[in-house]
Amino acid sequence: MLAYILRRIALMVPTIFGIMLITFVIVQFAPGGPVERVLAQLQGQSEGSLSRVTGGAGDLGGGGRSAGGGSEANSRYRGAQGLDPAFIKKLEQQFGFDKPAPERFAKMLWDYATFDFGKSYFRDVSVLQLIRERLPVSISLGLWMTLLSYAISIPLGIRKAVRDGSRFDLWTSTVVIIGYAIPSFLFGIALIILFAGGSFLQVFPIRGLTSEGWESFTLWGKIVDYAWHMTLPLTALVLGAFATSTLLTKNSFLDEIRKQYVLTARMKGLTERRVLYGHVFRNAMLIVVAGFPGAFISAFFAGSLLIETIFSLDGLGLLSFTSIVGRDYPIVFATLYIFSLMGLAVNLLSDLIYTWIDPRIDFSARAT
Repeated sequence: MLAYILRRIALMVPTIFGIMLITFVIVQFAPGGPVERVLAQLQGQSEGSLSRVTGGAGDLGGGGRSAGGGSEANSRYRGAQGLDPAFIKKLEQQFGFDKPAPERFAKMLWDYATFDFGKSYFRDVSVLQLIRERLPVSISLGLWMTLLSYAISIPLGIRKAVRDGSRFDLWTSTVVIIGYAIPSFLFGIALIILFAGGSFLQVFPIRGLTSEGWESFTLWGKIVDYAWHMTLPLTALVLGAFATSTLLTKNSFLDEIRKQYVLTARMKGLTERRVLYGHVFRNAMLIVVAGFPGAFISAFFAGSLLIETIFSLDGLGLLSFTSIVGRDYPIVFATLYIFSLMGLAVNLLSDLIYTWIDPRIDFSARAT
């Protein structure tokens, strides 16, 4: 098993390299980079405003206009006509675009290997600090959503499998399908209207993870305040998240219940509970565990983007989206690197959970 774990960790290196390389190449051909964004902001502004946007006219060649224009540097950027070529060169140096693409990519990989993500292009703060500030929101949403959805879906799926075709199975299936069909952000909007001062009650807050002065609260007060802020966004996420795992659990248990070994166990006089949780559970849960990494990563990063926006929660999903739109490449690549690394680690953890649930599975015996 140790050899398998080391082999999987070694395979993470070329996987991360491929992900970063493909993304880097795509970014090189994407229109509207950071230089173009600054130039677009400078259109129609005075030279004084120009220095404020770029961080100082003195550092960027005085921000003067070029009398000649038409240089090769200017022709590469939309909106650069008429600007001093020296100013464009200084702007490229500020964003690191004065170096060839292979050199920039190699430097980025070397820095990322030591988790040095540099500074944001437009926020004048380190990328690592931005990620640390927003990590509690993503951890709160992703972790609690995954735990709650599995805590609901697994018992419900088992119950539906045991009572397959009953009235309970039919009406719970209706509820699950409706919850799956309605997007989580619509649940979020409805919850705000009903319980956050939209049109009816004003019971829950809709901004942030905690209230002002949270640090001065007692331990119990901190827990209650945190739960108070998380109730609505988590409810919106969970309502649309447990449907797939519920039906997956039910179908998996139904497949196992109909197998010969279950009939044999019943003929031996074992109780239904012993058959269900002593024999069926271990085999049926394998396929459910297989979906855990995807569910966790989706909830942790991408799945909560709209919920973060609706409830004014500044998490990693919202940070990544705004950075892509704003062409803040250090944040884009840093979050991609972290997301990919965590995704690969969670997939490895999933395989280890396989062996814990069913010791008959031996990944170390697989060929390289």
